[in-house]
Amino acid sequence: MPPTSDFERMLREVALRVTRPRLAVLAAVHEHPHADTDSIIGAVRTGLGDVSHQAVYDVLRALTTAGLLRRIQPPGSVARYEARVGDNHHHVVCRGCGAIADVDCAVGPAPCLTASDAHGFTIDEAEVVYWGRCPDCTTALSS
Repeated sequence: MPPTSDFERMLREVALRVTRPRLAVLAAVHEHPHADTDSIIGAVRTGLGDVSHQAVYDVLRALTTAGLLRRIQPPGSVARYEARVGDNHHHVVCRGCGAIADVDCAVGPAPCLTASDAHGFTIDEAEVVYWGRCPDCTTALSS
């Protein structure tokens, strides 16, 4: 995880004021990639004490809007957040336990996949979700 000074620099670079909640949320998402909001709230409260749900939601929204975090929401899942931004990567989701992992671009340069018919759109991103079973769930099914 980057040091706090890196988080302060990141906030300043996107013209956001450096606050303890923003630093705590950035740290939580860097420590726990693909964490849901409740997990992030728990991690932030461990470091800062009593912080409202709304404060964390507001910080997540501000950091996502500023491009410091990415919000993902695979079908059937709650929203999750990650700090890996600036590239066009995808995700694999376990059908058993819901674990999520990053998957680098499938083929070629961003947007990774060429649409068979772009319908006149200028495509700058493709979002692919791979579904399957993680190693632990595969082993459990085999047992």
